[in-house]
Amino acid sequence: MSPSITLAVAGRVLIQLRRDHRTLVMLLLLPTLLMALLWWMFKDSPVIAFNRIGPGLLAIFPFFIMFLVTSVTTLRERSGGTLERLLAMPMGKLDFLLGYAIAFGLTAAVQSALAVAVSVGLLGMDVVGPVWLLTVVAVADAVLGTALGLFVSAFARTEFQAVQFMPAVVVPQILLCGLLVPRDRLPDVLGAISDVLPLSYAVDAMTTLTTSTDTGEVWRNLGIVAVFVVAVLAAGAATLRRRTA
Repeated sequence: MSPSITLAVAGRVLIQLRRDHRTLVMLLLLPTLLMALLWWMFKDSPVIAFNRIGPGLLAIFPFFIMFLVTSVTTLRERSGGTLERLLAMPMGKLDFLLGYAIAFGLTAAVQSALAVAVSVGLLGMDVVGPVWLLTVVAVADAVLGTALGLFVSAFARTEFQAVQFMPAVVVPQILLCGLLVPRDRLPDVLGAISDVLPLSYAVDAMTTLTTSTDTGEVWRNLGIVAVFVVAVLAAGAATLRRRTA
């Protein structure tokens, strides 16, 4: 792995994103718009309703958007032969994956900062812990979605198949992350499954920041998410193929 090559890949991806205006707008603004829609839904309900469900969705929205965009974009690179040409150069698979992770991670930082600023500053979401740490958690969630998108793209042959992974990879995590039913109230088997799903810890970190000033639990959950990101990127490097068969 070469840092200069990794950064060159990241720069190339950022240039592509800048030219793809529709994708860029979706990446940067969609989580913010979805949070605004959620606030509008609960406008005539007690404020506590938005504060209860909002933090969890502030973790989920960047996660699934980055998963979708990354999986489709990576598959397009491979099916179009771009990945094969890149790997013919002195560049390893990990350079490619880390370059993508850095580029989409920077995009996720802007995306998450906007979503958190609007949710807390304009929509009135109550945050007991540091707001900057809430942004860090949102960025980590988006990077997690990026890593999973890079990983599953290796198992798809078409962009439609990449999208089909969402019900298998993303939806179960949303159902079991504690957003709908607290994790400690899930049946034993589902609770055990929830404990090995990374989104559960991302949502836990977000929820903790809105209810407590103790950041120790938040950093622990962030560490678990980071371990998942590293593990998934390593698995992605092992399974990445040059061209779709």
